[in-house]
Amino acid sequence: MAGISVVICVYTEDRWEDILAAVASVRAQSLAALETLLVVDHNASLLDRLAKEFKETEGVRVLANAGPRGLSAGRNTGIAATSGEVIAFLDDDAVAERDWLHHFAEGYADPKVFAVGGRTMPVWESRRRPAWFPEEFDWVVGCTYKGLPEGRVRVRNVLGGNASFRRTAFEAAGGFATGIGRDGDKRPLGCEETELCIRLTRARPDAILLIDDRAVIHHRVPAARERFHYFRTRTYAEGLSKALVARSVGAGKGLESERRYATRVLPAGVGRGLRDALLARPGGAGRAGAIVAGVVTAAGGYVLGSLRARRGGATFSVVEIEKDADGEKGAAA
Repeated sequence: MAGISVVICVYTEDRWEDILAAVASVRAQSLAALETLLVVDHNASLLDRLAKEFKETEGVRVLANAGPRGLSAGRNTGIAATSGEVIAFLDDDAVAERDWLHHFAEGYADPKVFAVGGRTMPVWESRRRPAWFPEEFDWVVGCTYKGLPEGRVRVRNVLGGNASFRRTAFEAAGGFATGIGRDGDKRPLGCEETELCIRLTRARPDAILLIDDRAVIHHRVPAARERFHYFRTRTYAEGLSKALVARSVGAGKGLESERRYATRVLPAGVGRGLRDALLARPGGAGRAGAIVAGVVTAAGGYVLGSLRARRGGATFSVVEIEKDADGEKGAAA
């Protein structure tokens, strides 16, 4: 393997200490990264500050997002600028365990493996999970949720904040679609990695995508995201995003995993919550209620998003990752 490049997309100085911790965790890997790229999303002050911070740091590069504002374009900028055979993505408010890249690399021993994701654990600012917050909805705070298969298993899609792809995956399918994922502090949309993974397996039907839950990162959850208001906003936004994914790849593939989640995982979670309530265990009724509320708001977002898509009110585009005339890698719309 030619090496693993790590891309960390950043956008706000409010996460300065988190960004430094993320970079430090990559530099402490048992399998050294080929390079670490910090892609700054249209924030000149942060770009300048990071450039000064890492000016003398070997293996760390700072560059500006060359596309439109948002996480997808930032990732595409990072992909285009990296030189590794594999590109790994780490959230800017997360730290990776020492063997994170090592476990990713193991997966690529099979040439049919095009993507490997890992397990993301929440670090609650309040120091413990809110009693009402169901583990089945940990994806709301960017973490691995109850219901995902355990171990090293084949999946439809990896989760973007803790994931890696072969470079050839982007050559086959293009980059992350802009217009689906997050854009700074705007409504917390998502699903761009889901759309990419489905597009990849359509372009390469032989491609294998894995999750290896030994590849662990720890993701900070700020107090604002521990509140029910954020929970409701994020589940609604997920519905909007799923509608865009379904528009891109069809409802069959776009909602394949979600059907199992909604018909098996969530009813079981409601049942456990009600049982805990009957046994007078703290938070049982709240967890059951949150699951129901999450389903309702996500469904509402999906319906509205589908209507907007039909009317042409929501658009997105796929970026191709290609080489420019000088032989350097570049991104083209």
